[in-house]
Parts: sequence; structure tokens; C-alpha cells
Amino acid sequence: MPALSTSSLPDIIFMLLFFFMAVTTMKEVTYKVRIDPPKATEIQKLENKSLIRYIYVGKPLEQYQRIYGSETRIQLSDMFADISEIEEYIINERSAMKEEDQNLMSVCIRADKDTHMGIITDIKQALRRAYALKIIYAANQRTQY
Repeated sequence: MPALSTSSLPDIIFMLLFFFMAVTTMKEVTYKVRIDPPKATEIQKLENKSLIRYIYVGKPLEQYQRIYGSETRIQLSDMFADISEIEEYIINERSAMKEEDQNLMSVCIRADKDTHMGIITDIKQALRRAYALKIIYAANQRTQY
């Protein structure tokens, strides 16, 4: 019986790799609010980002200010939202996850450093009503003290 030629095996592997790289898309959020995160000294990197849902808080970008004004707004996924919509958003996001991951879900509040604490408190109350009790606050590393 003749030996099986493996000379074309690397070509096949690279074709498969290229195919998967071409068809796989990463979900990226289009920011509609301006976010300059606060600075912090004690920062930890997030390990499993697939278990994290984001809430963006800041002033709308210039192209959205004619429609939504210049006051601080909340962005959930790719749309503006009110405080009253957060609870339903979190419930829907949790139900879309695998059952074993639902209890591991965290919510990251990515807010502008000039956001009033009252808005953050309202968001935290809405998250509490949705039983999203693991909250992460996004910040940048402070380099000077």
C-alpha cells in the first residue's frame, strides 16, 4: 500500500484558518456617548469578558446632540436608553446566556468621569431590581499620584 502524502496538509490547515478568520466577526459596540473614564490606582484586568454586559454613561457625541441634547445619557448595546429600560435589558441579556453562566454574569458601568453620582445610583438601583448584583466600574490606570 502506498504511503499517504502529507505535503499538502499545511496548505489545507492555512486555508481552514483563513476561512475561519474571514467569517468570524467580533461584536463591537459603536459608542454614541463620550466616555473619559476616571483614573484609579487599584485596577484589575477582567478575565472572562463574555460574561460581562456593559452600560455606557456619558454625554452624547456631537452627531447625536441635536436629537438627544447634551445632557448625560445611558447607552445599552447600540442604542440610547432610560433608567427604566435597564432592568428589562439585563433580564434579556441574562436569558440569552447559557444557563450555567447566568449566575456568573457581571455588569460593567463604563461612565464618563464627569457623570453625576445620582445617575450612577439610579443605574445601581435598576441593576438591583434586575438581580444583577455583580457590578464592575471601568477606569483607566492612574500614572501619577
